[in-house]
Amino acid sequence: MNQSVDKTELRRALRARRRALSIAEREQAAHALGRQVANSRLFRVSRRIALYWANDGEIDPTVIFERALVLGKQVYLPVLSRVAHDRLWFAPASLDTQLRANRFGIPEPCVPAHALIRAQAIDVLFVPLVAFDAAGNRLGMGGGYYDRSLAFLALRQRWRKPHVVGLAYDFQRIPSMPANTWDVPLAAVATDCSWYNMVRQ
Repeated sequence: MNQSVDKTELRRALRARRRALSIAEREQAAHALGRQVANSRLFRVSRRIALYWANDGEIDPTVIFERALVLGKQVYLPVLSRVAHDRLWFAPASLDTQLRANRFGIPEPCVPAHALIRAQAIDVLFVPLVAFDAAGNRLGMGGGYYDRSLAFLALRQRWRKPHVVGLAYDFQRIPSMPANTWDVPLAAVATDCSWYNMVRQ
C-alpha cells in the first residue's frame, strides 16, 4: 500500500473526526488536556514554552496558555518566517497580544522582528498533530514547517531543548505509521486522557 495514500487518507479521516466534535466536547477535552500538562514535570520545570492557536479542529491549548502565564512562564506562539516562509520563528505572547492572520488564516502575534526567537531558545515546544503512534511519529498537516524548524535536533548526540510534545485528542493515537527520515520524533504526547512518553524504536 502506498505510504502517501495511507497518510492522505489518515489525515482526511482524523481531521474530519476532530472537526465533528461539539463545542462542549472540545471544551471538556481542552480542560482535561490542561490538567494532564499541568501535572507533568516537564511543564513545571520549563520556563519558556511554545504553544499554538487551535485551527481546523485541533485540541485547544488555551487552558495551558492561561496556566503558564499564572505561573510566570514565558509563552511563545509560532510565526511563519518573514523571509523564506518555509519555517517557524516564535513570538512572545499573552492573552491580549495583538494578532493578525498569516497566509493560511492562522492568527500570529504582531511583534517586531527583533522580538522573535528560534526553537533552540525554547524549553518545551507543544505542537499540534493529526495522528501519533507509540514510537513518537507525528502526522501533521503536511506542510513540514515544524520538521524544518526542528531539523537541527537530528544533528545532536543527546536530546536537548526544545523538548517536543504533541497535543491531541486521545482518538488521534494509532498503532503505528510510517515515518520519513526528516520527521522530528516527539518526546511525549499529552491528550485529554493521558500523558504518553514515547518509546524509541
